[in-house]
Amino acid sequence: MGTSAVTQEIGASVLPVSGPAVVAHAAGDLRIEEVPLAAPAPGEAVVEVSYGGICGSDLHYWLHGAAGESILKAPMVLGHEISGTVVRAAADGTGPAVGTPVAVHPATPGPGAGDVRYPADRPNLSPGCTYLGSAARFPHTDGAFSRYVNLPARMLRALPADVDLRTAALIEPASVAWHAVSRAGDVTGKSVLVIGCGPIGALAVAALKRAGAARITAVDMHAKPLEIAVAVGADAVLQAGDTESIAAVQADVVIESSGSHHGLASAIQGAARGGTVVMVGLLPTGPQSVLISLAITRELDLRGSFRFNDEIDDVVTALADGTLHISPVITHEYPLSQGLEAFEVARNSAESGKVLVNFQPE
Repeated sequence: MGTSAVTQEIGASVLPVSGPAVVAHAAGDLRIEEVPLAAPAPGEAVVEVSYGGICGSDLHYWLHGAAGESILKAPMVLGHEISGTVVRAAADGTGPAVGTPVAVHPATPGPGAGDVRYPADRPNLSPGCTYLGSAARFPHTDGAFSRYVNLPARMLRALPADVDLRTAALIEPASVAWHAVSRAGDVTGKSVLVIGCGPIGALAVAALKRAGAARITAVDMHAKPLEIAVAVGADAVLQAGDTESIAAVQADVVIESSGSHHGLASAIQGAARGGTVVMVGLLPTGPQSVLISLAITRELDLRGSFRFNDEIDDVVTALADGTLHISPVITHEYPLSQGLEAFEVARNSAESGKVLVNFQPE
């Protein structure tokens, strides 16, 4: 699929006025179509996207027309896990120069309406925070699954020479996993249980390995995610249905990334007395069946984990120095012209890890 032949003069760069993008219109209605590229604001750079990783939220918007309580009310460009190259630097002089390969921090923190309190040093909890490719507010915040996209310069993280653009598409979800591991505190020398080894769980395994965990046991329903978990550092694996073996682990720290109440039950049962359970898997809204009595009598610390803050900078550094090994999490790559097929593969968690869409011209 080629770019539009119509171009616009923006500073010293000649760029298309539109480009192909992945757009969710409604439940079951996903299209690859041309979207306009407006002139960037002074603080925005124009990025030519190279790779985009399909996230669970992208799948939910496609399959259900909603991700949790974020309901699709108008067509929206998907995508927040991206890498690319700056083709037009921000006019105000901020951010990376033209030609710089970048990863993207997709959040825009904000206080929101009313007097909602949150810790100033944890902007991920700000009630007015917006995210690329999110229908949490209306008008929606378009994502970056587009050949060209205008992005605030503050979102961009320049990539060191040792970090390639393909691997860089994992930096955003790796930051989510890194944040979850940091919520557990110091894991050096500790035993850790990871429940659910989709991309976030597998990336948590990699982050735990780098952080010095003594023994990492990975749990999933399917063989492929467990294979990936071993490739990035898991010492042992268990099938999710083997609840007796999971309960026998008695880990110091548990990372729950399955996003199901069954997984949370296994996390609580598999935690040692006085242990810590970090809940990064997002459960459905509404009441959940949880083994709270066991958490109480074992004095477990149950800690939520949501998105991330500046951990993205730590991830970039760790990738550059070779201490974070995450490339096995990528299992499939499709050109943009086969983007709909990429989404079909990504929905099959038994056969895929992270599925990438390649936005570069074919």
